[in-house]
This record gives sequence, structure tokens and C-alpha cells, in this order.
Amino acid sequence: MDGHPDLVTERAAPVQPRAVGTLDLATKARDGLSVIDRFRTSGSMKTLFPLTGTALEAIMINTSGGLTGGDRFDVAARVGAGSTLTLTTQAAERAYRTVTGCARVRAVAEVGPGARLNWLPQELILFEGCALDRRLEIDLTPGAELLMVEPVIFGRRAMDERLDRIAFADRIALNREGRPLYRDAISLEGDAGALMARRALGAGAGAMACVAFVSGAAEGLLARIRALLGQAGGASLVQPDTLILRILAEDGFELRRVLVPILEELGGARLPKSWSL
Repeated sequence: MDGHPDLVTERAAPVQPRAVGTLDLATKARDGLSVIDRFRTSGSMKTLFPLTGTALEAIMINTSGGLTGGDRFDVAARVGAGSTLTLTTQAAERAYRTVTGCARVRAVAEVGPGARLNWLPQELILFEGCALDRRLEIDLTPGAELLMVEPVIFGRRAMDERLDRIAFADRIALNREGRPLYRDAISLEGDAGALMARRALGAGAGAMACVAFVSGAAEGLLARIRALLGQAGGASLVQPDTLILRILAEDGFELRRVLVPILEELGGARLPKSWSL
């Protein structure tokens, strides 16, 4: 998706510098710890590594302050055999109004044998006039584990924000040994409020999240997760070791109220500290 004609102004706008950022990170197991094997970052993508114990935690920071037309961000992660990597963000990401073009975000990850990836970005907040094309692809080897969440907020209801004109495309692809394990795709163009109000789409929800949990413990946690979900969403065991959840909420506050206990139950630990700052 290169852009949306409704989001382009009639007058030619001055060319603005665009944000470009990359992160290339690999981990390995050494002496019972998960450590950095390869690390490179550039442009508007910075990374912090807080001390958290035996696992490695990386906090991704978009120093441009948000996403708008023409921005490009690429993340590549490889979790080496037997290591654990948690990737999160410093704060919620924001997709702002674009004058021309489309922001593009690409993330790919490979998780090795006996390794675990916790993909835990905070919420993506969509603003009026945004145009964003985002894709996430994760490849798992046999024995690899994954906890993934992608939360999205459709404007801040406390600020009475409306999304009458947006272009948002989101693709999630989970593979095991190169074969599809799970696919999720969203494409919203135009009046997001009206679209999300439709019963078959969002039933009036202003926030949502997709959660995937791939682990031998998935089946045993299904009943507990459904109890935590209540009426906020649904959980399905699509494979004996693969649990998929969809959560809908009135706003970001209600989304977190349901989502945080579920992520901590699946992860077996508290969320990264940046989630509570």
C-alpha cells in the first residue's frame, strides 16, 4: 500500500525529512544466560538493554516520536538456540496524520531450537488521517516458544478523538519450519469508527489486541485464559501447542485491564517495567 488518495492534500506540500530506523539483533545462550550475539541499530531506532536476569530484554525506541507518511522502520531479530529474548517498546507507538505517502514498518524474527521470543510491544495508537502499512513475520523451529501481542487503539476516546479517514493495513504471519502456523490480516480504509461499530467487525470497540502463544503449556492454560478473558474476547487452540486470542475493548484502559493479567499468565512473569512507566 503506497498511500490513500483521501489523505493527500490538494496543494503540493513541502518535502519533509522522513524518519528511517533499523534494528538487527541476535541472541545466544552462554553460561546459563541469554546474551547479545549481534547488534546493530541505525537512524531513528534506538535500543536499551535493562538488566533483567537470565533472559535478555531489549526496549525499542522510535526517537522520531511517531509514524507518518514516508517513514520506514525495519526490525530483524534472531533468537539463538536455548536463549530467551523479550522485545518491547519504551511507550505506545503513534501513527499520526500523513500529508502524502504511507508509513511502513517491517519486523521479522527467527526463533531457534529451545529458544523463546516474547514479542511485547505496547499499544499502537492510530490518529485521524494516519496511513500505515505494518507487517510482522516470525519463523519458529521445532521446540521454539513464542508469546506475541499486537495491541491497537483506534483514537483516544478520553480525548474524544474520531478516526474518519485512515488507511491501516496490518499483517501477521507465524510459521513453523517454513510452513504457515497462523495468519492475521487487517485492512481498514476510510471511516474507522463506522467500520469498528459494525457488529461483525468490532461491535463498537475502540481498542483490540491479537495474542499468540506457542508452547507445550498452551493447552493446559486454555481454561485459565478463557476465564481471564470473560466476555472481552475469545481464545482458540489452533494446534495442541498454539493458542490464539482476540480481545476487544471499549478503550485502551479497558484493553489493558484485561490484557495485562493474560500476558503475565502466559509469560509466567510480570511484563517489562516499561509497560508500567
